[in-house]
Amino acid sequence: MMDALDLPPALRAFVAEKLIESLDVTGITPLSPKWKKEIRRRCAEMDRGAVKLRDADAVFAKAYDALA
Repeated sequence: MMDALDLPPALRAFVAEKLIESLDVTGITPLSPKWKKEIRRRCAEMDRGAVKLRDADAVFAKAYDALA
């Protein structure tokens, strides 16, 4: 079985989009075409290494500290 991370970038973005859309949460509207385009753009930036990713826990901790 192929590891999802081994898929080509465009296919990984498609799979991510479909996974997000499949979340069974009531009251959530489907992603708009504009958001889908934005998700694809951001995934492509990550695949190219054009953006620096940061640890979410560290980002949230810094935000909470700023509020205190």
